Amino acid sequence: MAGDGKISDLLSRRTFLQSLFRWLILSVLTLVGIIVIVRSWNDEYANFPAWYFVLPSVVLLVGENAVKMWAVKKYSHKIPFYALDIFLLLIITIFTDGMLISTFYIVILSEFYIGQESLSGNIAMGATSIGIFLITLVVSGYFRGGPVNIFTIISSAFNDLILLVLHFLVVNFAIQIWRKNKEITAVMEELSESNQELKRLNEEHKALAVLEERQRIAKDIHDTAGHSITTVIMQTEAARLVVDKDPEEAKKKITAANLQARHALEELRESVHLLSGFSERMSLKESLFAIARESMEGTEIVVRGAVDEVEIGDAKRRFLCNTLKEGISNGLRHGGATAFLFELKQEGENVTFLLSDNGRGMSQEKFKEGFGLSGMRTRTEALGGTIEFVTEQDEGFEIHITLPLDGKKTGEES
Repeated sequence: MAGDGKISDLLSRRTFLQSLFRWLILSVLTLVGIIVIVRSWNDEYANFPAWYFVLPSVVLLVGENAVKMWAVKKYSHKIPFYALDIFLLLIITIFTDGMLISTFYIVILSEFYIGQESLSGNIAMGATSIGIFLITLVVSGYFRGGPVNIFTIISSAFNDLILLVLHFLVVNFAIQIWRKNKEITAVMEELSESNQELKRLNEEHKALAVLEERQRIAKDIHDTAGHSITTVIMQTEAARLVVDKDPEEAKKKITAANLQARHALEELRESVHLLSGFSERMSLKESLFAIARESMEGTEIVVRGAVDEVEIGDAKRRFLCNTLKEGISNGLRHGGATAFLFELKQEGENVTFLLSDNGRGMSQEKFKEGFGLSGMRTRTEALGGTIEFVTEQDEGFEIHITLPLDGKKTGEES
């Protein structure tokens, strides 16, 4: 994976830099050692050539630091090596009178500072090293018969002490900047990966939402078209049976069937538009009054409405439009209604919809929800709303719906 590749590259880069730094430390340590050996070649200590002691000490110092840097990983395992460093530096100091000894300290401390995770550990090591440096100078002076006064030693080694302090400050400051930069880089890379993952999930979510919406529309087509066509067939069949006995009743049934067929055709067109990604952006008010005009066209029914311009989601908009169509068709088929009134209003955080007719109605005891009304209730509850059907014998039929509001409203009545 891409993330694994980045991690692998970072680890490889880090390993390369660590190896390069170790070689640099070892090279400088070797170079300083060679200089010290060469400059002590003609010196003597207690009638012995100084290089007899300096050469093996330098070789051992370089060798054990190589082992410490490459073979030893844990800090606790490196402690004996640091103790050996101090001992070897003491010998070199005694037999060279402290020549370039501060440089040895600087090289060895550089490896320690970079390998240490905490700044407090580096502070402790830096302070301890300065103390040990002064002690080695005092011991060296004692063995050489020179001054052992600590103030005299500090005065003579003042420049070396300044170098050790400056080395500590510069190296640790650089280390802190590097570590902070590494942390920032790691966070940025993590954020970048998270952003890519969020983009991927967002694309998957969009694709899933589109699929779910298309499945919902397909189900609506199946349910609505199937129900509408069945109703049209039943109405026309009923009209055929009574056309000779009661032409007026047959006419009403044919009118209801015609209206149901037109509504079904309109719903199919809208569903096809949605599936193809195209949607006519009429407002909810315009859509409701268009349905009312279509219902009255070529018929003797009257549909009136009072509507507030309310901004709601597409799903709720389609539901309210379908409810108006279904309610008008049901009033014509089952109640023999000739007039309808619908209202859409905002009440607080909700939008309320009312559709009433002047049909025959029925008593509450006889009222049962059929396929259309049951589907209407299910859809209302799915949208987070409530629905109520009110009817009485010879008092018509009413549908009351309350849905949570999505947007803002400007009141308008027609």
